[in-house]
Amino acid sequence: MEVTLPLQRSPSCRTVFSERTQFRIKPFLGFLPTQSFNWKRDHMAATTTYRITANFSRRRPRRISTPRSNDSTPRGFTPRTQVPTTSIQRRGQKNNEKKKGTGPSPAPEFTIPGSNTETPQLKTGSDEEEVSGVNLVVAKAEAESDGIGLEVASTSESLFDEDKTSQFEETVRMPEVDERILVESKDAEGITESEVSNNAGRLLNVNMLLDTVKDKETRWNKNIRIDDWQDKAFVSGDVDVSVYGRVIEEKQIYTKSSDDEGGENIEKEESVEEIDIFKVGNNASRETDSRNVTISKTVDKVESINCVDDFHKRPSVKPEGVDEGYNSISEDKKKADNFLKLKLETEEILRKEALDRLASDNFRKGHKLFYYPEIVEPDRDIEIFFNRSFSTLKFEPDVIIMGAFNDWKWKSFAINLSKTQLNGDWWSCKVYVPREAYKIDFVFYNGNDVYENNDEQDFCITVEGGMDGFDFENFLLEEKRKEQEEVMRRKAERERQVEEQRRIEAEIVESEADRAQAKEEVAKRRGMLQELLKDAVTSFVNVWYIEPTEFGANDRVRLYYNRSSGPLSHAKDIWIHGGHNHWKDGLSIVSKLIKSESKDGDWCCADVVVPDQAVVLDWVFADGPPKQAVVYDNNLLQDFHAIVPKSIPGELYWVEEEQQIYKSLQAERRLREEALRAKAEKTVRLKEETKERTLKTFLLSQKHIIYTDPIDVHAGSTVTVFYNPANTVLKGKSEIWLRCSFNRWTHRMGLLPPQKMIPIENGSHLKATVKVPLDAYMMDFVFSEREDGGIFDNKNGMDYHVPVFGGVVKEPPMHIVHIAVEMAPIAKVGGLGDVVTSLSRAVQDMNHNVDIILPKYDCLKHSNVKDLQFHKSYSWGGTEIKVWTGKVEGVSVYFLEPQNGLFWVGCIYGRANDGERFGFFCHAALEFLLQSGFHPDIIHCHDWSSAPVAWLFKEHYMHYGLSKARVVFTIHNLEFGANLIRKAMEFSDKATTVSPTYAQEVSGNSAVAPYLFKFHGILNGIDPDIWDPYNDKFLPVPYTSENVVEGKRAAKEALQEKLGLEKSDLPLVGIITRLTHQKGIHLIKHAIWRTLERNGQVVLLGSAPDPRIQNDFVSLANQLHSSHGHRANLCLTYDEPLSHLIYAGADFILVPSIFEPCGLTQLTAMRYGSIPVVRKTGGLHDTVFDVDHDLERAQACGLEPNGFNFDGADGAGVDYALNRAISAWYDGREWFDSLCKRVMEQDWSWNRPALDYLELYHSARK
Repeated sequence: MEVTLPLQRSPSCRTVFSERTQFRIKPFLGFLPTQSFNWKRDHMAATTTYRITANFSRRRPRRISTPRSNDSTPRGFTPRTQVPTTSIQRRGQKNNEKKKGTGPSPAPEFTIPGSNTETPQLKTGSDEEEVSGVNLVVAKAEAESDGIGLEVASTSESLFDEDKTSQFEETVRMPEVDERILVESKDAEGITESEVSNNAGRLLNVNMLLDTVKDKETRWNKNIRIDDWQDKAFVSGDVDVSVYGRVIEEKQIYTKSSDDEGGENIEKEESVEEIDIFKVGNNASRETDSRNVTISKTVDKVESINCVDDFHKRPSVKPEGVDEGYNSISEDKKKADNFLKLKLETEEILRKEALDRLASDNFRKGHKLFYYPEIVEPDRDIEIFFNRSFSTLKFEPDVIIMGAFNDWKWKSFAINLSKTQLNGDWWSCKVYVPREAYKIDFVFYNGNDVYENNDEQDFCITVEGGMDGFDFENFLLEEKRKEQEEVMRRKAERERQVEEQRRIEAEIVESEADRAQAKEEVAKRRGMLQELLKDAVTSFVNVWYIEPTEFGANDRVRLYYNRSSGPLSHAKDIWIHGGHNHWKDGLSIVSKLIKSESKDGDWCCADVVVPDQAVVLDWVFADGPPKQAVVYDNNLLQDFHAIVPKSIPGELYWVEEEQQIYKSLQAERRLREEALRAKAEKTVRLKEETKERTLKTFLLSQKHIIYTDPIDVHAGSTVTVFYNPANTVLKGKSEIWLRCSFNRWTHRMGLLPPQKMIPIENGSHLKATVKVPLDAYMMDFVFSEREDGGIFDNKNGMDYHVPVFGGVVKEPPMHIVHIAVEMAPIAKVGGLGDVVTSLSRAVQDMNHNVDIILPKYDCLKHSNVKDLQFHKSYSWGGTEIKVWTGKVEGVSVYFLEPQNGLFWVGCIYGRANDGERFGFFCHAALEFLLQSGFHPDIIHCHDWSSAPVAWLFKEHYMHYGLSKARVVFTIHNLEFGANLIRKAMEFSDKATTVSPTYAQEVSGNSAVAPYLFKFHGILNGIDPDIWDPYNDKFLPVPYTSENVVEGKRAAKEALQEKLGLEKSDLPLVGIITRLTHQKGIHLIKHAIWRTLERNGQVVLLGSAPDPRIQNDFVSLANQLHSSHGHRANLCLTYDEPLSHLIYAGADFILVPSIFEPCGLTQLTAMRYGSIPVVRKTGGLHDTVFDVDHDLERAQACGLEPNGFNFDGADGAGVDYALNRAISAWYDGREWFDSLCKRVMEQDWSWNRPALDYLELYHSARK
């Protein structure tokens, strides 16, 4: 006969049996009333089935097993008792032949409590090895049964899948169980019929193994008791279920031998398995009475799933007398549900047993807590048990667990614990472990102020199989990235909504303004029409008349004119030029008059159509068509007017007229707004593109030493670092080691292990690979000759840095305070004021906080200060100092106004006590920072006028409240205040000047030479918003590099017209400067005459502080006006609008300075597409690269040649550069135009200098 037995999960067939294993079960012959029985047990969680066929023809003596005891201790939270165990390990081999002669292994003996009968035994035959651990006792079996064989089939599908249920219901129909059976774990032995009959009706042990799909280590053992009249199964919980291992490698399927109809053999191929099954002996039942639990379950409701792969391909082999009937689908479902319920109930029983043991063990050991299960996995619930009596909460009525995950970083929780039924004062709660957890941290408290925190160490539980700390940190960073993206999205949405609301409100206001303007226009027209109607007639005697006399809009009329009545009496042709309604729409009637045949005299006529909505016709007569006429008859400058009789406007007309005017105003306004919006968007785009190009140039500027691949480093990526030691102090070293970190050496990961760099092919660079974390915003490098150090290349103390994009952490902002005496445009004398304003704006645009402290001069340009208001007062130096605040060019400014009158003198410089005035201001500024509680990172002072800040800070304030700050000092011009500059150089942390070349030129000066180790040259820049040809209101045509030729042509024509120059296409040289010896005034005079000699035009704008020089240039201007007035103009004053027009209209800008620390004129010229002609000194040499000689020098800076330069300080030097420039204009206009486009696209703003200054600020803070 066949019987199917289920497994809890879906292992392969090879997980159960080794090769060619057979079970031969010998039942009690007198126990079963019939020869056959059906045993069907379904389990919906698996698709593994056993098919068992019985063969009782063999008779072997039985053996009695005696259980042996093994002490064992609980492991984890799986219950385990002291029970006798026998393990089985099976390893499959490939064998296609039947093998005989293998003898059975002896089995332990045991007895059934309360019974004198012996236990029948199951014999398991195998060709390779003995199988023990499965004891079956079968009651009510018939003696004539042939035997029992076992067949297992397995699939990978779960019967719980909805789409598989119907298939299962249709195909899996197994015979009903006619009689009850009892199965017990025992060694395989043959038994006799009489031995079977003597054991009827006895209590037997059953060892059943049920594996669930979700939990691979759930173990059951049960004792099943068969009661004849109740037909029930009783499960005893006194079973030791230990952890068992199973290693499965499924390579083969089982097939039933076609020539073995008895079903005794099962063939299989290539199976590898290890199974440890622990057998429960009879004595285990006697040891734990309290654990016996009764589970009522009828055996006929226990089903078996037989789901063989070839179920539909071959008929099932059934023993004689098997019932052919099948249960209905609904009955199958019900039985499956019942079986699942039985499994769950059994699991709950085992859980309670495990908790009882754990509670007893931990109470005995004095432990304060335990948890279940012992192996805590993520995305699961665990139970935490707390013994109140062992803690500080033993007298508290309430116990609450308060905790979080991953060192208190993730998802906090607070849960009330409940008293359990376990022995001892155990309280418990369930806690869900999230999938991100690697650790649970918690304490207990009473809800108020009494805590149990494990002696201030907190409690913790390790979570297995999930994230580790590093993975969790990356997860947090990714979550933070998503959060930031969501914040940015919401912010953008809020800004969009605010902007939309602002637009709607503005539209309402503008619409009301348009409506008001339309009303005003209608009223104006109405009044004018009334005046016209007073003078308008339908005819004028002997001059003109219209037929018919009654006409309206769109009518065709004939206008007659007597040519002899006016100035056109001798004209060959007569034309009418007309319009309507006081020429509202301009010229709308044009027609030639012809001789009238119907009138006597000199009358002529023309047929015209009256314009729509015409109330009054307006016209004049002329001797030709428009733009060709010479002589007019315009009624003595009054024009001619005729009433349109049928179109005298009523009130409705004026309502319609107002609406028409309103719509027209709206359309015009919207066109203007759209043009402005498009222009603003283009401006932003151009600025962003320029910034991107500049940043790439900045990164590539040190490519001869270090660069990365890719150039743009993104967080979370892997980059390759390339380093060329040949250009550093590590030249010639045998090894180079990279030392790297992130975020200005402050990253949580710290310094990465030193990494030996390897050479690249075909180059002098070395390389190393670095993984960039998600929370990086900067990569930091230094290089050494050995792993343990030695000589370092740290870029002269600045270190190498590469920005990282897209990180979840942004660079924390620095607070920079500038203390200066000049600021453009409110208190500007020279370039210092431009630098203070522009540098502050550029650094602020990079998300840092910038403030400026400035004296409140009585000559400030208050119109350029927004929101100027009183801030506070404080006392210092024996006087009250009032502080005012405001915004200048978007930067926050604090104005200090001492009441002693030091800055109420009408000027910035020029007083005899300037040193005293500015010294007082420096001390007052530091006192303001101290008394206001400011803690800036950087205090930046400029030139001799604020140099005292450096030593006053170090001597009086660094140790008294401003210890965080570092001092940076910038030399703008060493020609003034050298002694003060020397002292500032000594006390500053870092010092700069305004160009690298000027830094070299002054390096030998005694004020600078001792401090070269902290002295750096950083170029100045220009403000791209102030100097912007695309948005310059002083230019006739806005332009970019895309239309530079058209824009500059229009500017040149406007400049020529404004200054009275000849409007011709000639090379124009512009000079914008202060007329001082530093600016090379003798070279300027020479260049003027040389330009005129080359048939060019020249324009000079500037004044001289020295009256003698001023008078000299006045004389030169008069001379040029007399001799070359159409090609030269000298404007000896300062004119801001004119300077913009010169920068745009000139072809060349000349800057022949004797020395120039930086120079902004040549930078502004290139911004407007004008080509600089300069002397090679200071910043002029650093910014202008000669088109004929400086290609390599330009490329080393990431640029292209952009102008003309010369060395000498004489006329010959000027001629060399100026002649080449003018010749290039004459000889190659297409090339020259491309050069103008090139220089416009170079970025000479503060984008690059601001990056250099930020590096300097960070270096000062190290």
